Amino acid sequence: MRRASTLASSVLSRTITSTLHDCSGLSTTSAPTINHRFLRAALFGTTTSTGSSNTRRVFNPLSTSLGVAGALVSVYTVASLSQEVLAKEPPPAELVPKEVVLYQYEACPFCNKVKAYLDYYDIPYKVVEVNPISKKEIKWSDYKKVPILLVDGEQLVDSSAIIDKLGNKIHGKEIVDSESDKDDDEEKKWRRWVDNHLVHVLSPNIYRNTSEALESFEYITNNGNFSFTERITVKYAGAAAMYFVSKNLKKKYNITDERAALYEAVETWVDALNGREFLGGSKPNLADLAVFGVLRPIRYLRSGRDMVEQTRIGYWYTRMENALGESSRMKA
Repeated sequence: MRRASTLASSVLSRTITSTLHDCSGLSTTSAPTINHRFLRAALFGTTTSTGSSNTRRVFNPLSTSLGVAGALVSVYTVASLSQEVLAKEPPPAELVPKEVVLYQYEACPFCNKVKAYLDYYDIPYKVVEVNPISKKEIKWSDYKKVPILLVDGEQLVDSSAIIDKLGNKIHGKEIVDSESDKDDDEEKKWRRWVDNHLVHVLSPNIYRNTSEALESFEYITNNGNFSFTERITVKYAGAAAMYFVSKNLKKKYNITDERAALYEAVETWVDALNGREFLGGSKPNLADLAVFGVLRPIRYLRSGRDMVEQTRIGYWYTRMENALGESSRMKA
C-alpha cells in the first residue's frame, strides 16, 4: 500500500506539475502536499481566466452502478410527472455549421454547458476526449484548457464566450438584439451566477468525504482518456488529494456546510424561476442551459441525488432533460 501511494505521488508530481487550470476559467487553490494541476483538470479544476467572469470546474458524475440506478430514477420521475417532451429548436439548415468538434473532459461542467447548448439547438458535433496529463489531443492549440470548440475550422474558447459566439453565428445578431432589456439582463445575471457562484459549491460536495471522492474518481477513470497506469494513479491518489483540496476550497469560498450551500444555491435558482417552467418562460434560455449543463455531471453522484431528494430542483431538471431530448453528438 505504501509503495502504491509513493508511486502515485511521484507520478502526480512529476507528470502533471501544471495541469490545474485545464477546464477553462477555473481559479485554483493551493493543494496540501501534492501538485494537483492534473487532478483538477481531470475532475474539477479551478481557474479564473483574465477578462472573463467564468469560473469553471471539472466534475465527475458517477460509476456504472449509480448510472443504472440513476437512469431508473429518471424514467420513474419522467413517467410520474407526465411531462410533455418539448421540441428542440434547431437553427435554419443554412446556418448550421458543417463541422463542429468539441475538445473536452467528460466530467467538466463547462464542457457540459457547451454540450447542453449544442444538444438543445440540435447542432451535430463530434467529441475528442482530451488526456488531462499529456493533452496531446490539443497540442495544435496555443490554448491549453477545455472546452475548445472548432466550428468549421474556427477555434472558440471559454464556455460562455463559445455559446455567445456560436449563438450569433446560428441565430443572427438581430435575433439576439430583439430580446427585451429586462429579459436580457435577467438571463445575463443568472449566467454570471452559474460561473461565479454555483460552480464553487459543487467541488466541496463531490469530494466531501473519502467515499464520495472515490465515487467521483470512479467516474473519471471509467470515462476519461487515461492510460492504464494513469487510471490507477488517478483513482486513488487523486481521490485522496482532492479530498484535502476540497477543504481548502471550503475556506476560500466561506462554506461551512457543503450540502447546505448546495441546497441553498439550487433553491435560489428555483426561486428565480418564480413559477415559470424555465427562466426563459415556456422554453429554456441560455441561463437554463448553463445551470443544467453545470449540474449534469454531478446529477447521479451522491451529492446530486441528495440535491434532488432534498430540494425542489428535480421538477425543473426533468423538464430540462425532456427539452434537450437525445444528444446531437455524432457517433464515433
